[in-house]
Amino acid sequence: MAIMTSPASLPSPQTFQPVLDRIAAEIEKTPGRGRPADYIPALAACDPRRFGMAVAEPDGTVYGVGDWRQPFSTQSITKVFTLALDLAREGDALWEHVGREPSGNPFNSLVQLEYENGIPRNPFINAGALVVTDRLQTQTGDAAETLLAFLRTESGNDQLSINEDVAASEAKHGDRNAALGHFMAAYGNIDNPVPVLLDQYFRQCSIEASCADLALATGFLARHGIRADGSRLLDRSQAKHINAIMLTCGTYDAAGDFAYRVGLPGKSGVGGGIIAVVPGHCTLCVWSPGLDERGNSVAGLAALDRFTTLTGLSVF
Repeated sequence: MAIMTSPASLPSPQTFQPVLDRIAAEIEKTPGRGRPADYIPALAACDPRRFGMAVAEPDGTVYGVGDWRQPFSTQSITKVFTLALDLAREGDALWEHVGREPSGNPFNSLVQLEYENGIPRNPFINAGALVVTDRLQTQTGDAAETLLAFLRTESGNDQLSINEDVAASEAKHGDRNAALGHFMAAYGNIDNPVPVLLDQYFRQCSIEASCADLALATGFLARHGIRADGSRLLDRSQAKHINAIMLTCGTYDAAGDFAYRVGLPGKSGVGGGIIAVVPGHCTLCVWSPGLDERGNSVAGLAALDRFTTLTGLSVF
C-alpha cells in the first residue's frame, strides 16, 4: 500500500505492540463487559468478552492484539466514511441540511427534529446519518457500494462485504429509522424515496470489517485528508472538521465522557467497534461487543482510555 506521509514526530513503532499487549491483559481481567445490541437480533448472540484492538501508523504499518483480524458489524462507524465521501463531493453545501452540534439525546431520537424543522443536529445521530446517506445516494446512485469500494481500497482488503442477513434484520426492525426518514422528507430534507434511502442505510451499517481494516481505512483522517494511495480526499480543513465532529458527537450522548476519558476524536457503533484518530500520528480501532446503556463498547472505551494514558497521545 503506497502512502504519502511525513514521519516526523511519530512515536517509535516499538512502543505500540507492548502497549497493546498490556491493554489486552488488563481488559481480560475486567469483570463487567456490558451487553450486545439485543434490539438487532443478528447482533444479539455476540460474545461480549471478545476483544480486539489495532493501531495503524500513517504509512500503513499496523499492529494488533486479540481478535484484531476478526470481522464484525461496523454499524454507525461507517457514518464517518459516508460523511467524508459526501463532504468531498459537495463541500459546505452539506451543512445546509445537517448541523454540527452535539444532540444530548439518544442516537435514534425524534425529539429535536420537530423543533428544528427537520434539520438533524449532527451527522452521527441516525437522523443526520440518513441525511448524509441520502445526499451521497443522490451524488453517486449507490451510496452503500460507493462506501464499500472506498473501505476496500483504504484498508487494502478487497474481501470486505455487506452482511445481507444483518441488513435484513435491521430492515425488519427499522421502524424508528423509517419514521425519521419520513419526518425529514416532510420538511423537504430528503431527496430520494424513503424506502430506497433505508435500504442504502441498512446495507451501509451492515458492512463487516476487522479492527485492522478500520484502523487502516481511517488513516486519511490522521494524514489530514490524504488517502492511502497519496491522493487527496479532503483538504486539511475538512479533515479537521470531521475530527472535531467525531470528538464532540461521535459517541452518541456520551461524547463528553469520551472526550474526558480518551481525549481523541472517535466514533462508535453498536456492533461494539470504536475508531479513534490521533491526527498526524496514528489511527485506532477497538472491538468488543458488550455495550453500556448509551450504546458504546464497555471494553473498547476502557482500552482507548488506557491507550492515551500509557502513550500520552491525545489531542489535549
